[in-house]
Amino acid sequence: MPDLILHNGKLWTQDPRFPHATALAIGHGRILAVGSDHEILALAGPRTRTVDLEGRRALPGLTDAHFHFQRWALGRQRLALYGLGSREAVLDALGRRAEATPPGRWIVGQGWNETDWPEPRLLTRHDLDAVAADHPVLLWRSDLHLAVANTMALRTAGVAADTPDPEAGVVDRDAAGQPTGVLRDMAIGLVSSHLPEPTADEVDAAMRDAIAEAHRLGLTGVHDFRSGGPEEGRQAWQAWQRLWAAGELRLRVTAMISGEALDAALALGLRSGFGDDRLRIGGVKYFADGSLGARTAWMLEPYADSGSGLPVTPMAALADALARAHPAGLSLAVHAIGDRAVRELLDVFAEVLPQRPIVRSLSPINHWPLTIDHGPLTIDHSPVPHRIEHVQHSTPEDLRRLGSLGLVASVQPIHLVDDMALVERALGPRGRWAYAFRTLLDGGAVLALGSDCPVASPNPFWGIHAAVTRQRRDGTPPGGWYPEERLTVAEAVAGYTLGPAYAGGQLDRLGSLSPGKLADLVVLDRDLFAIPPAEIADTQVVMTVFDGEVIYSNGALA
Repeated sequence: MPDLILHNGKLWTQDPRFPHATALAIGHGRILAVGSDHEILALAGPRTRTVDLEGRRALPGLTDAHFHFQRWALGRQRLALYGLGSREAVLDALGRRAEATPPGRWIVGQGWNETDWPEPRLLTRHDLDAVAADHPVLLWRSDLHLAVANTMALRTAGVAADTPDPEAGVVDRDAAGQPTGVLRDMAIGLVSSHLPEPTADEVDAAMRDAIAEAHRLGLTGVHDFRSGGPEEGRQAWQAWQRLWAAGELRLRVTAMISGEALDAALALGLRSGFGDDRLRIGGVKYFADGSLGARTAWMLEPYADSGSGLPVTPMAALADALARAHPAGLSLAVHAIGDRAVRELLDVFAEVLPQRPIVRSLSPINHWPLTIDHGPLTIDHSPVPHRIEHVQHSTPEDLRRLGSLGLVASVQPIHLVDDMALVERALGPRGRWAYAFRTLLDGGAVLALGSDCPVASPNPFWGIHAAVTRQRRDGTPPGGWYPEERLTVAEAVAGYTLGPAYAGGQLDRLGSLSPGKLADLVVLDRDLFAIPPAEIADTQVVMTVFDGEVIYSNGALA
């Protein structure tokens, strides 16, 4: 007998057996049946709750395939600098926070982005000192690959003129050799390692609050990544496990392991996919390079305004990690943004994995059928595929290689909204192959879409809007930025549903509204497939169902 029936809706099932379903029945956390109102309502018993969707569109539960959840949760309590349009606006926000903070206490913020400022230059310690000299300050740029510290923070961390650059990091210096306060990639850790660590109770409270916000946005799952080393990973894994043990983990979490922990994971015999339907091991996260904003993404040709970036992890080390992880059932998830990083990483996968799964069909019309042929893979290979994170800048031939290598392209359409001007300035005409989602998809790669939150907003409808229009939310540029790389609405929705399910090795239980699958779904205030694409970003969630339970409702449905 169903616990819950939803009817009189427009279900985007992504199951070709039920293309016109209007109702579904849920019981014990699973979808029991999908079909017409007449068929499904006939299954109701005396204790079945029925909800009339009043013709609204429903989708499978949405999963963000690249999320830094603990950083976002804690950052929601820090100084938010997203969307501020000038250096003066950032400094004004910092000054107000300094006035409200006792002297000597750390001020930590994130989200500033100089790209579209009237004077697009990086902040320096002198800028920060002018408004917050009595506090140690560390402000992350939006991409999390660059941060700026003020003088007190640098002194607290012992960063001075004679401090050497760490491996895969840069301390910017002025003409006199003194630190400017700008820290790139691994150099950020010189200062961030001195931040006071939050208590377990503080982390858990922040995570619970953030999970509720995810529900409001329609997210029922995340692929959780670490941007720092093993210590950050330990803290996040401990928090997820505490919430899981307390029965408070109402989110499907595929959590990554930091590359520095590979030896320990191998020694313990851990495998990708181990866990349950709420918390499971994903891949092992590595960095091949840095970011475009910090000019540390590793490029085949120099930037128009600086060098060619840098590798963060040597390719020989990545090849060794892949050769050891793959037969042990551990998948790799490797950050690669620059075209040289992507090319050399593809070469590593091609060399180390001569036998690989091939995705036979990925071109959706009304649905997105995924037919996976795993070929001659050995039985000890993890069902969780290897993946490249970001794939922001590449060449057409390399973009088409991902599909032939059986790799997931974990990409973030919402980034192109912030990066258009940056790409044009840094890469010029080479920007044609930035965020080339159509080329990736047509080449056979599975697309798993996400936000890289808190680098960008976790609102999935902003991400879908960016993928479909390749425009900012104000409609610029007219016609879209390199519009030939746009996705259809169906493809973008699949990127938040079927794509992450495949990337997490969970196609048998997630990604579509199919009988037997976990009962996760979201009901919207408008039909994404019927409205002008420009309106997609304004979509609001009416109801979110997780594990068969209504966990969020805006009150529009009884």
